[in-house]
Amino acid sequence: MGERAGWLGANRANWNERAAIHAARDGSGYQVQHFVDNSSLLSDVVSFDLPVLGDITGKNTVHLQCHIGTDSISLARLGATVTGLDFSEDAIREARTLAAETGDAVTFVEADIHDAAKVLPGNSFDLVYTGIGALCWLPRVDAWATVVAELLAPGGSLVIREGHPILWSVDDSVGDELRLRYPYFEHDEPLEWDDGQTYVPTDKIIQASTTYEWNHSLGEIVTALLTSGLRIDLLTEHDSVPWEALPGQMTLRPGGEWALTERSGVMPLTYTIRATKPV
Repeated sequence: MGERAGWLGANRANWNERAAIHAARDGSGYQVQHFVDNSSLLSDVVSFDLPVLGDITGKNTVHLQCHIGTDSISLARLGATVTGLDFSEDAIREARTLAAETGDAVTFVEADIHDAAKVLPGNSFDLVYTGIGALCWLPRVDAWATVVAELLAPGGSLVIREGHPILWSVDDSVGDELRLRYPYFEHDEPLEWDDGQTYVPTDKIIQASTTYEWNHSLGEIVTALLTSGLRIDLLTEHDSVPWEALPGQMTLRPGGEWALTERSGVMPLTYTIRATKPV
């Protein structure tokens, strides 16, 4: 338990640093000033999810692992009543500051995702939303699925789009070759990384650069949701991802999505799942 706490503590320190970098108002990071200047702007991530989200007007929504809140604010702009939750105190502070500047009514709560059903009302959310790049920071996907089921009201749905586990298995350091290197299946010991960079434009270097990640296979994710009592309504795999996941091998599409340049479609890069808690 102590070792796991150390891994998660290192990840929290890393995301605390990323929060200020991503929330910069100078055009770097998440370019959040655009959300302040344009009250109808939606994030690229939420825009991509619109066909699956459908009409969420009035839906009681929780955004798990919300980071600095750009996706949470986007959900609120679609008419949902939104609570964002994240384990990073700095991210929650930046999210609250941004929402105050934009005027969007979003509640932000600082808590570990595993405690979400303890700090938020259970069986009460019409929509649980999880954006991209979230599950790899969690040691066990079944624990996450249990939390999702505990939060959802009967008839409520989970919507998640994530990096595909086959993408997390690819070695991105071998030029234009697609080569599998890292575990595809869930593993007890995390992969350790030491990287002072982040995934959006910035000239800042992260000092808390050591992070720990876990992969979860698509079968493990689906099985965890089914075991938690949810019904799988939709599973779609995509040939694009909203960041340059394999540098030098990708082309930017309109709308902020990146796809493989030479072998587009040879492998899935992301997936979407919609799952419902039966009435």
